[in-house]
Order: sequence, then C-alpha cells, then structure tokens
Amino acid sequence: MSAPARQHRRALPEAPTRRGWCPGLARPMPTGDGLLARVHPPLGMLSRDQARAVAEGARRFGNGHLDLTARANLQIRGVSDVTRAPLARLLETAGLGDVRADGGPQRLTLTNPLAGRDASEAIDVTALARAIEAAGLAVPGLPAKTLVVVEGRPDVALPDADCFVVASGAGTVAIAAGTAEGRRDLVTCSEQEAPALVAAFLAAFARTGHRRMRDLSDERLEDLTDTLRALCRVRDLPCAVDRRSGNVAQGYRPFAPAAGLRTVSGHYILAIDAPFGRCTADSLDRVVQVADAVGADAIRLSPTRGFVLLAAPGTDAAPALAALADAFIVAPDDPRRGIDACTGAPGCASGSTPTLADAARLAEALRSLDMSPLAAHVSGCAKGCARPGPADLTLVGQDGLYGPIVGGAPGDEPALYLSIEAVLERLGRAKTVGLAAAFAPDTDLTMSGRTRRPA
Repeated sequence: MSAPARQHRRALPEAPTRRGWCPGLARPMPTGDGLLARVHPPLGMLSRDQARAVAEGARRFGNGHLDLTARANLQIRGVSDVTRAPLARLLETAGLGDVRADGGPQRLTLTNPLAGRDASEAIDVTALARAIEAAGLAVPGLPAKTLVVVEGRPDVALPDADCFVVASGAGTVAIAAGTAEGRRDLVTCSEQEAPALVAAFLAAFARTGHRRMRDLSDERLEDLTDTLRALCRVRDLPCAVDRRSGNVAQGYRPFAPAAGLRTVSGHYILAIDAPFGRCTADSLDRVVQVADAVGADAIRLSPTRGFVLLAAPGTDAAPALAALADAFIVAPDDPRRGIDACTGAPGCASGSTPTLADAARLAEALRSLDMSPLAAHVSGCAKGCARPGPADLTLVGQDGLYGPIVGGAPGDEPALYLSIEAVLERLGRAKTVGLAAAFAPDTDLTMSGRTRRPA
C-alpha cells in the first residue's frame, strides 16, 4: 500500500480490538457484542458430548451465536465479565480448556477433516499432528498465530501456514516453511523424526521475534534453514532440495471436502458449511442430533467454516443432510461458499456496515445473475479478519459505505466508495463488462448509490 493510502486509512485500534489478537477461554477478546471466547478443539474434532457442551456454553454464558473459523476453531460470542469464568469451567470439564497460559498458540496444527480416514494417506496424520502438538507446547515464546499444516497426501492444495509437514512417500514427510512467495521445502525425514525437527525449527523461528513465518527476510529464513539442516546432519537425515513449490497447484485436490454428500474410502461423508462462518447454539445442537442419527464417530470441524460427519456404513445420510439445509450450506455450488464475511456492525466495534446481511444480499445477487463462481470478501473494516488475502472482489466497509477492490486485499486502497445497493447494481453490469470495468471510478454514475469517499 502506498504512503498516501496508509495515511487515508483510519488508524486501527490498539489491542485488544486490533487484528492479530488470539483469544482463548482465559483471555477472551472484547468485541461490539461482548467478549469473544475461542474454543480450540484438539485436532479439530469434537465428541458429541463436547459439542453439546459448546452449545450449552454459548446459550447460557454467551448470546447464543457461534463463529466457525478458517483454522477449524469455534468462537462463542456475547460472553461477559460475569459469565467468562463459568464458561471456561464448563469447557475445561469437557476437555476443551486452554492448554497454554503464555500467550502462545492454544492449538498448533491444522489437518484435513478426513485425516485418518482417507486410505490414500501415506502417513498417520492424526498421530503425527498429536506428536507435533505435544512438541510445540515445549517451545517458549512461540507466537500465538503460529500454524503447522499436517497433510498425508502430496497432491493437495494447502492453506497458508507457517510450517508444512506433508507426506512425500510412505512413512516419509517433507518439512517446509510458508514464505511470502509460497511454500519452500526444506528437509525430508521419517514421520517419527518430524516432531523433533518441527519443534527445533519453530524454536528458532520464535527467537526471531516475528509473528508469522512469511514476514521473515530471505536471509533470516536461510539462518533458520541452516539450523534445521545442521540438526539433520547430526541425525544423518537427508536434506531436500530448496525449492518454492507454492501452496496451491492446478489440478490438486482440495484440502477439505466441499459441502454435500459423497463417499471417500468407503465412508459416506456429510459436509456442511455455516453461512459466512456463523451458526447458533441451537443449530449446533441439531448437528449433534444428526451425528447421533448417522452414527458419526466425531464432529469434525473444517477450515471451510463448517462441520464434517462420517456416517456409519449402511446409513442413509441424505435425509440428515436435507434436515440441515435451512441452517447450513449443503451444496457445493451455493454462492455463499465463495464469500467470506466478518461479523461487522453491530457485533464488531470496528465495523460500520452490516456485513453478514450484505454478504447474504451479495450471494443472492450472484445466484440470480447466474455468474461464474466468484471469490468475494465483505469486510467491515480494513483489518480483513475473515480473509486477509486478496479475493476476486473485496468490499471494505468504512463509514457505512463499501470500498470495492477488484483482485485485491482489504488493506489495499479503494478508488471509490459505494452503498451496498450501488455495489449490487454494478455487479449486474460485471457479467457483461467484467468486474474491473464495472467497479472502475469512471463507470456511469447515473446508477443509484453514492461514490464519494468517506470524510
């Protein structure tokens, strides 16, 4: 972003409301609708009893609303200073309490929701992720947002992370760093050696004082790589060729199953997404009821901001999926799947627009226009909490209007500001003239909506 653009932006609020705060149960985050407490399910899985406890906690000690995050965590909204302690006690009793008190990550790893149940995995993903979690707890000073993706197949499009541990063959993995340019493979080792090597790499990273691996300079990353490779030489382990492989490749399989019903490795998979990552305590209870009905072993959280259930063999899961259609996304072509949205006003003190309602209007417009799939982000402010990176169309809220950014991120500077009505009108034109032309500042301004900059 240019210096003038940075000067134009309103100053972001200081902690605790700034982006980057990582709330837990003991350290909830103030928001516009009370405190927000984040629950970090181990390995991204809830037992049915644990899911019931989360729903009960949200209903009794919050405002009944839940967020599902892109890291497969849950957030209970509307907690107060009076209810935060009993909420923490309830969830600790259920095995969902905080695991660190030093400001480090409460959960370190992210795995595919089908980890351990996909016959094509070349390693034991669940056991490896559990071992990396245990080793990571011993790393002092590890930044709260540190994330390690553990994946059992080499042909998967991976989400952004600080470190990757990806199967490279039967029982072997490649350890990679997440850089600004993409994934950089560093060393290969057996899955048994990986936890110690990952812990050593993360310890070296923690000593740099940076919050994310992608913020390191090439020189600093090379220092970390040298540390890791020296340890490999001591252990007589092979070093991989240093290459930038990127996190997404054409033709790669998705990291998490899309909404709907399918079979994987002989299992019926029921996948649902929460619209814009939001559901209620009552709808979570309904998911538990469906899990009971289909004999699911666990309620698996997905980085698509949803849940995945593995139905017992011989179970007809189609009626169960249909029973959730009024509260969740149940089809892969639902346009809401391509739209990220933060809480916005009035739930977030930093937002000035009703992002969730406007995201729903945007989805309906895309459905009625029958446009090709569009990745969009409706952000209540320039922090971009729901999607820090670029999207086909990013709408950045400010003073009740939206700044449209085509192909950019929330931190980029919009060229104009529009009401949501004007955004939707211009979206209709995009089908014929393209997004860039439809949202250009010189577009015909006879359409309704304002195009001024907020003061």
